[in-house]
Parts: sequence; C-alpha cells; structure tokens
Amino acid sequence: MAMGWIEQVTGSLEQKKQYRQYKARVKQLPANYRTTLEALERYLTYFGAITKGETLVKMLEDLADLFEQSAASGTPIPEVVGEDPVEFAETFLQNYSEGQWINKERKRLIEAIASVTKEEQVP
Repeated sequence: MAMGWIEQVTGSLEQKKQYRQYKARVKQLPANYRTTLEALERYLTYFGAITKGETLVKMLEDLADLFEQSAASGTPIPEVVGEDPVEFAETFLQNYSEGQWINKERKRLIEAIASVTKEEQVP
C-alpha cells in the first residue's frame, strides 16, 4: 500500500531502475557513439516532451539498442543518423508519440470545441 503511494509521488521505482541501467549501457559505448547518443537523448527529451515514464524509458532503451548494435557492427555514425540528425531524431520520436504531453492538450482542445458545439445545437 505504501509503495503505491510513494510511487505516485516520486514516480515508478522500476522505471528509475531501468533508466539507471540505460545510463550504464550508454557509458559502455565507444566515445563517439556515446556522445552522439547523449546529444540525441537531450534533443529527444526537450523536443519530445514525453510525460509518460514508461514511454520515455522504452524510447531510450530502443535508442541504446540501436547504438550498441551500430557500435558492435562498426557502422559509422553518419550511416546511423543520416545526413540530417534532426530529421533522424524527429522521425525516431514519432514512434513514441503516445507519451507526449501535446496529445493530452490536443484531446482537451477537441473536447472543449465539442462541448461548445453541443451547447450551440441545443435549442
């Protein structure tokens, strides 16, 4: 019972454990892959505005998988992210849109307009 309340206040302890594991994985990468991954993480965190912890952790784990595989196979960074790293990041982020705060705001806008529309139709 107390654990549920604590997690409501502090966030999921499991997600925090997963995040720490992700950070440990990043530290193991060769420097050029690590630097690229950290830059992408920063961009995705700010640009993505993901509010669901499980979505954020999943996205970061998937990104770590990609960079671990690329480092293991010797794939050069430009071949991983392409010519436009911003386009890569934003395309990658589209796979995790369900956790973005903007979706909640979109729903709120649609509901507000729908409620006004219903009120206008009532005689």
